[in-house]
Amino acid sequence: MFIWFYRLIFAPIALILSPKYLLKMKRRGDYQGAIAMRMGIGVEEWPRTEGKRRIWIQAVSLGEILVIERFIRELAARPDTEILLTTTTSTGLKMAREKYSDLCDRITYFPMDFWPFSKRFWKRMRPDLAICAETELWPEHMKQASLVGSPMVLINGRLSDKSFRYARRLSFLFGRHLRCIDQVLAISEHDAARFREIGIPAERVSVTGNLKVDVDIDERFDERERAHLKQSLGLGDGFVLLGSSTWPGEEATLLRALRALRESLPDSRLMLVPRHAERRGEIRDMLVKEASDLRWHFKSEGPPETEVDILVGDTSGELRALTQLADLAFIGKSLPPHREGQTPIECGLLGVPLLFGPGMSNFRSVRDGMLESGAAELVQDEEALISRILSLAVDGPALEALSNRQRDWAENSRGSLERTLEALGHFL
Repeated sequence: MFIWFYRLIFAPIALILSPKYLLKMKRRGDYQGAIAMRMGIGVEEWPRTEGKRRIWIQAVSLGEILVIERFIRELAARPDTEILLTTTTSTGLKMAREKYSDLCDRITYFPMDFWPFSKRFWKRMRPDLAICAETELWPEHMKQASLVGSPMVLINGRLSDKSFRYARRLSFLFGRHLRCIDQVLAISEHDAARFREIGIPAERVSVTGNLKVDVDIDERFDERERAHLKQSLGLGDGFVLLGSSTWPGEEATLLRALRALRESLPDSRLMLVPRHAERRGEIRDMLVKEASDLRWHFKSEGPPETEVDILVGDTSGELRALTQLADLAFIGKSLPPHREGQTPIECGLLGVPLLFGPGMSNFRSVRDGMLESGAAELVQDEEALISRILSLAVDGPALEALSNRQRDWAENSRGSLERTLEALGHFL
């Protein structure tokens, strides 16, 4: 049986990977009490409330925590519902507590998917329904739900190319285990087909769209607020190029673009927002080596004392705000050798013109929709990216047209939240 095989190999694999995991915890910080909570030890038993239906929602990190905001608000508005929200990362937990403390009855770390830890957590929490966001298919978590008779639903479900390859190769081993999932609500027909192919019964898979497009962005700046924030961050009033959720190698390419851009627009600035803030040391080394003649500043160090040429947004949870300061954005993890891409949705919702490379496999349906509607442009490599940045930066009508088409794309892509709630109706 697959679950016993999984339980046997989990401990030795976790032991091998623990140094890397502990190092990541140290680098990211803010993990006080995390190990105890993830072992199910630091979580107190939660007595049942008569007349209340308990729903456990798992969202792996900060991005997913933000995506499910409207979904949580809809559930919290039900008087017969109490909500347990878990997440895996320290940044996710911090954001969850900031945004949802008044909506969720419990907020804590997701337990490690090891039999005694998961079993202990389930025994203490005792949910009536387990909801996981996007790709959170943990075997022990699924098994415990099945054992206690709690339905398990995957919302905003997707499978990356890498996950799908592994799942398809091993489907002979755990295909039957996937029957523990009662419903998959996929973001696209492409992803739905993948879930069916790895073994989830076809009648349990449906397409409800992408909840990320239904996100409400309340902190929208008007022109006065935008100009004030640009000044306070040392960005002046010139053209601002954004590297959104960048990965290694992409910062250096955008630095080249800035230098080329300044030949026609001398007051241009660059904002770099790395996907992982703990890469600040690596980025600093690159800037020391490649940009010693430029003024650069890391946002985590407080407000800059003077205007800067490059601002590094190495703080968590501020990408939405910083995106609104940009005149043109590049979406990270999309240039070779990267293949998966980061989300272009927030730029689209905010109407910021954007470019991305060919590697957008994690956002295939969004990429295709944006390209078909003319709301984004694809560049094949570094040179093509720099060339297109240079031409768009001096073409105001083209930038405005891209921005308008993004707003149209966003409006036409909404509705996932309503479809998700409707599909969940008989579970709620």
